[in-house]
Amino acid sequence: MIAIGVPAEGEDEPRIGLTPETVKKLFKAGATVTVRSGAGLRSHFPDQDYSAAGAKIAKSDAEAVADADIVLTVRRPTPALVKSMKKGAALIGMLDPFSDADGLDALAKTGVALFAMELMPRISRAQSMDVLSSQSNLAGYKAVVDAAAAFERALPMMMTAAGTVPAARVFVMGVGVAGLQAIATARRLGAIVTATDVRPAVKEQVASLGAKFIAVEDEEFKQAETAAGYAKEMSDAYKKKQAALVAEHVKNQDIVITTALIPGRPAPKLISKEMIESMRPGSIIVDLAVERGGNAELARPGEIVSHNGVRIFGKLNLPGSVPVNASSLYARNLQAFVEPLIDKEKKTLAINWDDELVKGTLIARNGAIVNAMIAERLGKAASPGNAPPAKEAANGSAKGEANKAAPKRQPKGGKA
Repeated sequence: MIAIGVPAEGEDEPRIGLTPETVKKLFKAGATVTVRSGAGLRSHFPDQDYSAAGAKIAKSDAEAVADADIVLTVRRPTPALVKSMKKGAALIGMLDPFSDADGLDALAKTGVALFAMELMPRISRAQSMDVLSSQSNLAGYKAVVDAAAAFERALPMMMTAAGTVPAARVFVMGVGVAGLQAIATARRLGAIVTATDVRPAVKEQVASLGAKFIAVEDEEFKQAETAAGYAKEMSDAYKKKQAALVAEHVKNQDIVITTALIPGRPAPKLISKEMIESMRPGSIIVDLAVERGGNAELARPGEIVSHNGVRIFGKLNLPGSVPVNASSLYARNLQAFVEPLIDKEKKTLAINWDDELVKGTLIARNGAIVNAMIAERLGKAASPGNAPPAKEAANGSAKGEANKAAPKRQPKGGKA
C-alpha cells in the first residue's frame, strides 16, 4: 500500500495537514498513514483519535516520513526533515514558493518532488483542493471578529430608551475570498460595510452581501482583471485617483480590513500614514497582507501598532487561530488532491505528470526547480538537464499565493 507521512509543524503553526476524518478516507483509497505523536494536539486532534482512524503513531518526525511515498505538511518543512524522506517521494503542502530561493533550492536538491498547494489552478474541478480559499475564508472571518472584540464599542445600531447607539462603519479593501467573508461577517454583526477592489466583477458580489462598493470606475478600472479573475497591477495615475478617493472615505471608518495581494509581489500600499492620522482615535486597521509587507504603512508583522489612537493589527496566521476548522478544511483539500495520485487497484503512487493540477502545483522534481514561473520569480533558472521531459515539466499556469484576490466564482460561505 502507498504510505503517507505527517510530521509535526513548527512552534508557530498549530494546524496539521491530516485529520482523523481524512485518515479514514485515505485508508479506504489504499493508503497507510503515519502521524508524528502529538502533531495534532494544537488542533485538538489527539493521538488516540488518529489511532482509532487507522493511523500509526511515530515517535519522531524522521520516523513519520522515512518510508512515506507522500508527506503532507502545512508549512514548508526544514531541509533536514526533507532529507529524511526517500528520494522520489512527494512533499505536498503550502511551501511558500515565492520566497527564500536558497531554502527552496535546498529542498529541491534532495530529489523529492515538491508540490505547492498555493499554486493550485483556479478551475472548477480543483475547487475542493483550493487551500487559499479555505484558509482565506477563515482569515476574513477572524479579522472581523478580532477587530470587533478590540473595538470597545458596539458594531450594530441599538435603539434604547437612553438613546441610539450608532452602527460601526467597516471598510474592506480587497474583495477576494478573505474580503468577501469579512464583508459577510461584518454585516452579520450589524455594521455598515463598504468595500473596494480594482476588479469590476466583484462589484456585484459586494452588493449581494449588502455592502456598498467604493472605487474610481474609469476605463482602466473596467479592464483591471486577468482572464483568470485576478487583479492586475494598476497604473500610477489610477493609483493616485483611487488613493484620493480612499483617503477621503477612510476618515469616517471605524474598522478597516485590508486583504490586497498581487501574486508573487510585495503587498501594495493602500493605507498611508496620513490616512491613519486622519482616522478617529479608537479606530482599528487589520492588515491581512502583513506577511507580504502589509497594505498599511505602519503595519508590522506579529505586532499591534498604536499611532495617534489608531491601532494597526499585524497578526500572523489568522487561520491558525481557529486551528480546528482550518485543519479540517485544509486536510480535506489535501485529501482531494492526493486521492487521484493513488492507483486504486495496485495501491501504489501513480502520478499523472501531464495532469493540469499536477503541472500547476509541481515546483521541483529530480533535484531541480522545474516550474518556470517560480524559477523566474526567484531569480533562478529552471534546470532542463535535471528536469523531467518537456511533456512532464510543470508549466507556468499556477497562480498566486496566500490571501490573494479571489477568482470570479463565489466561495462557499461567502453569502451573508
